[in-house]
Formats: sequence, structure tokens, C-alpha cells
Amino acid sequence: MANIIAIVNQKGGVGKTTTTVNLTAALHDLGKRVLLCDIDPQANATSGMGVDKNTASPNIYDVLINGAQPARAVAATPYGDVLPSNKALAGAGIEMIAIPDREHLLKKALDSLAGEYDYILIDCPPSLELLTVNALCAARSLIVPVQCEYYALEGLSDLLSTVRLVKRGLNPGLALEGVLLTMFDGRTNLSLQVAQEVKRHFPGQVYATVVPRNIRLSEAPSHGKPISAYDPYSRGAEAYRLLAREMTERTQTHTAHR
Repeated sequence: MANIIAIVNQKGGVGKTTTTVNLTAALHDLGKRVLLCDIDPQANATSGMGVDKNTASPNIYDVLINGAQPARAVAATPYGDVLPSNKALAGAGIEMIAIPDREHLLKKALDSLAGEYDYILIDCPPSLELLTVNALCAARSLIVPVQCEYYALEGLSDLLSTVRLVKRGLNPGLALEGVLLTMFDGRTNLSLQVAQEVKRHFPGQVYATVVPRNIRLSEAPSHGKPISAYDPYSRGAEAYRLLAREMTERTQTHTAHR
């Protein structure tokens, strides 16, 4: 059964989509069966994997709102499979209110696919609304990307209180997989200070791998490719290869201790 992981932080611009796309591709390169589920209405993860967000049909909106079969919505790419998003998803939070058990719509969809994959990674929107709650209800764990800049920890307390609420009432098994430092620049005191502060707040839960500030990582999405295909020798590509290895080792350790 798939290890379902939500990549979440309600702050925008912290590297959520970059991480979801490049971690999907890096896990795929390790021989894992991976599905990227895009529930962000901006659909940047969809296009970052080379899938046309305007023509992908059915998509995650059709699955959640119109009852489309999840397996029919999956698009295969050379970097892993994608359950694509669409701008129609922007209004889905309001449409879902009328649907019974609305917090578990995504869980039902992904549970029907879980037997086909080793990992399902969910790219969440930059907010704590119903789509993100659906991701937290569907996931076994979450990865929180934190950028090494001012106000890095701002808003994280809101995220963690939402996670606590979800654990209490909807998904008691939800765990923090890890905190990922992104946009790290080892030449600056600020990056080093932020890294120290994050490690103090999340002892033992911060990945050893850090994602550097890297122009090639920023360029790759415009080519519809993950960094491993766009520039496999870049520092960004190496970081996500290391992260994929670190994550699979952690997952095996967690599984062994269960």
C-alpha cells in the first residue's frame, strides 16, 4: 500500500510545488512507483510534470466533485504518474460543503489507487481550507517545506494547530514526516540562523538534506520537466536525489518499528 504524504505549508513561495514535483521524479528514479496528486487550483505541479493543465480530463476536480473514477484521471509521465489539477478546483471548496463526509473525498479517491503505488505525494494549495484539510485526512504523514528567510516560522503555528484538529477529529494516525529547509544559502548568516531556529522548534524532525537556492530549479518548470530531467547535474537535482534517499530510509525505519 502507498505511503501517502501531503506537502503542506499555508505560506506561498516556500517550495511546496518544487518539492512535490522533484521528489516525485527522484523517487521514480529510485525505482519507486509514485503518483503526484495535485490539489492546488494553480495546477503548477501538473504542468511541472509536463501535463497540460488545460486539457487534462478527467482531473482531480472531476474526481472530487463529479464522481469520476480516479484511475481514469491518472496521467502517465516519464517522471511518475500525475493526478492532474485544473483551475475549476478554485471553487471546489464551496461545492464540497454540500457533499456528505466532505473532508474524506480525497482519501476515498486515493485509497482506491493506493495499491498501485509505493508513494503518493499531494501538492497542497497555500491555504488551510477544505482542500488542504482533505489532503491532511488522506495522508499518513506530512512534509513541511520551510524557506530559509525572514518570517520562516510565521504561520507554522496555524498549520500545526490545524494538524492537531485533524488528528483529534478526522485522522488520528497523521504524523509529521519531516521539515525540509528550502532556498538555503550557506554563505549568509540568515540562512544559518533560520536553519538553527527551525531545528530548535522541530528537534529530530528536520531533514539532513537542505535544498539550496538554485536558478536551475526555478527554470525547470517552464520547460515542463523536473530538475532531474532539465539539469541532472545541478545542485538542486543533487539535493532532491539525496532527499529521496533520506526519505525512503526514514520510511523503512518507521515501517520496521511499527
